[in-house]
Amino acid sequence: MSSPAADPLSPVLTPEGWELLNSLPPYDEEAAFGLNLRLREAGHPPDRVAAALTQSRLRAAARKKFGEFAGQMLFTHEGLQQSTRLPVAARHAQRFRTAGLDRVIDLGCGLGGDAMAAASLGLAVTAVEADERIAAAATMNLHPFPEAAVQHGTAEDFAVTFDLLGTGAPPGWGLWLDPARRDPHAAQDSASTGPSRLWDPESFSPPLSFVTALASTGTPMGVKLGPGLPHELIPADCEAEWVSVDGDLVEVVLWFNALARPGVRRAATLLPSDGATPVELISETDFGSGAQLEPEGRAGLSGVLHEPDPAVIRSGLVAELADSLDAHLLDEHIAYFCADEPVGDPAYRLSRQFRVLQVRPYNVKSLKAWVADSGVTSLEIKKRGVDVVPEQLRQQVLPKKRTKGPRHRATVVITRLGEERVFAVVEPL
Repeated sequence: MSSPAADPLSPVLTPEGWELLNSLPPYDEEAAFGLNLRLREAGHPPDRVAAALTQSRLRAAARKKFGEFAGQMLFTHEGLQQSTRLPVAARHAQRFRTAGLDRVIDLGCGLGGDAMAAASLGLAVTAVEADERIAAAATMNLHPFPEAAVQHGTAEDFAVTFDLLGTGAPPGWGLWLDPARRDPHAAQDSASTGPSRLWDPESFSPPLSFVTALASTGTPMGVKLGPGLPHELIPADCEAEWVSVDGDLVEVVLWFNALARPGVRRAATLLPSDGATPVELISETDFGSGAQLEPEGRAGLSGVLHEPDPAVIRSGLVAELADSLDAHLLDEHIAYFCADEPVGDPAYRLSRQFRVLQVRPYNVKSLKAWVADSGVTSLEIKKRGVDVVPEQLRQQVLPKKRTKGPRHRATVVITRLGEERVFAVVEPL
């Protein structure tokens, strides 16, 4: 196994390093140590070998986000973590094209994932990156796209050069920002793989106040932020779109001016990785002022239980989804709801559905007794609104010794209905 290079980029940003990297076989963790030795014995400097093997490993990991493009790209550990998945980036780019824009200014382009998607749609792209090494990597990543050019510099300096905070962007321009949300100078613990995450939007680079100042000029803009951004920090004059891929919540994008859809304040967008049609839930109302449904409590915990997609939950659209499916909430503070019958395509993708088989009062003793009486040997525990650690609880309630015979799997949902804690035995649909 190769260890990460101290500098995973500089040694491969040379003709010799680039040639070595592209000559390597597909990455194999078990073969990496032997390959490392052979390359050093062949006369390659240790730092070049380490960097090339690190890039090879990162390229393999990046296939999930970038597909076949990953095989010709350069990465850093933290850059890959923050990079936009290609299908998501393509959706960003399509929004610019739909708005009739012809140039995207990517302020803080990182490794260039969003810039690649925009250029692939024929949009002219100016990609700006403050870190000189990352800018060099982005230049290599965008080399196949003549529509794109990379500039080394900060978003703030670019804004001053083109007076973006004064007159706004020229006609046809749209801005894309993905502020850096990790502190490269923070102390790292031994398990960390990159800079620590920042939570104060004014500590982002560039800060959220810079973003809102740009938006106030009327410039069409999209801003990618972490999906946990508190609702109270979201400006009033934008569309906030939470995006998930196969149930994995990946981002919230704030769309301003011509890139915001008329009448849309909140949106939850689900992108299936299999290429199926995206599913959306939108609302024109602000946070906390949408659909209001009376919860039905334990008596309503029957039929089909719905677990909304994380994008639906973070956008505050759980009640709207329940209302659209003629379903009822169990508790106004819990993101579960029930319907009489399952719902079909495409609405079913907005939530996971479970047939409710039985409901019982919850405590560890009662759940353990049910597990023993039912002969359960494998248990999936889902929970919401209760202080439960599923991994620990599973160890407490399952038999200590494996019994012979077939495994009996079950799924339970532990939740709170008012002041009462219950568990429901459910069957995934």
